[in-house]
Amino acid sequence: MSDFLKQFGENLRDNMPGFIAVAIAEIKSGISYYSLSTVDTFDPELASAFNLEVVKSKMNVIASLGLKEKIDDIIFTLSSQIHIVDVSDNGEYLIYLAVDSSKGNIGMTKAMLNRYKKDIDNKI
Repeated sequence: MSDFLKQFGENLRDNMPGFIAVAIAEIKSGISYYSLSTVDTFDPELASAFNLEVVKSKMNVIASLGLKEKIDDIIFTLSSQIHIVDVSDNGEYLIYLAVDSSKGNIGMTKAMLNRYKKDIDNKI
């Protein structure tokens, strides 16, 4: 699994315009399976841990309202960055991705992330 995740992260780094960081974490435990950053001061494991709390909170809201829904992704647009928290189809893990918004856009970033994560459900 670690070789697959390493390849996944390196593919994003090498091909995603504006790539800053990526992390993959288990939602239930918060354990980070993999992280990679091109910016020394940007800690993707810490960022994914905080965003995990956002995901858990939203899952609680969905359950409290009795909705038969799941989270696909959550997108944060900052002044110079785009952060995407993508929840797996089975709801067991999340992919946290940060990109420089001057070099990428939401549509392109989501499309490329989806392209690279197609096989991830079967590997984790």
